Amino acid sequence: MKTIQEIKDMLSRSEGEQALNAANELVEDKASSQETLAQAYYLRGNAYRQQGNVRMALNSYLESMDLDPDGPAAEAYRHLQELLAYYHKDYYNP
Repeated sequence: MKTIQEIKDMLSRSEGEQALNAANELVEDKASSQETLAQAYYLRGNAYRQQGNVRMALNSYLESMDLDPDGPAAEAYRHLQELLAYYHKDYYNP
């Protein structure tokens, strides 16, 4: 089983699929602490975001926020929501 740091390293090398699999292993591990679970959900969200799966990224961030409301997932969730809500009037009024 991979550690949180190893998953972060995979994400930094754009190895999203491997990072996603490793994060899922941590999420499914019943012995993981609440802090580890929160980080695993956050990293899983980052892996989904790298793959372009915004819906699953948002869901993973929400899971992380349930466990750690003040963690980095809250900021990532907010940023992703802002990107999705972006509106530029000139794009819609040629």
